[in-house]
Amino acid sequence: VQLQSGGGSVQSGGSLRLSCAASGNLFPFAYMGWYRQAPGKQRELVARITLRGIADYADSMEGRFSISRDNAKNTIYLQMDSLEPEDTAVYYCWARLTRDYWGQGTEVTVSS
Repeated sequence: VQLQSGGGSVQSGGSLRLSCAASGNLFPFAYMGWYRQAPGKQRELVARITLRGIADYADSMEGRFSISRDNAKNTIYLQMDSLEPEDTAVYYCWARLTRDYWGQGTEVTVSS
């Protein structure tokens, strides 16, 4: 199973959309989502979504970030708005079936 995603750079207050496409899985993932890890900090949950589209978010992201899922494309998306320099981190795509799978991580840089 492979998880591939894309990131980018943006100025403070801007928006960015991440996508993560899964391949190699025989069955749909029960959960997919995003974690992030800023320099010197632990990896933390950003948002996750179930196969049926039920989403939940970390408190600091709710209202600014929106996760969605296209099961036909085996892909999830993370729309990030009102980005702040504190959102700068490596964002990891994550999926769970009978075990956890991780993407290679993509850098998101928010400049002030």
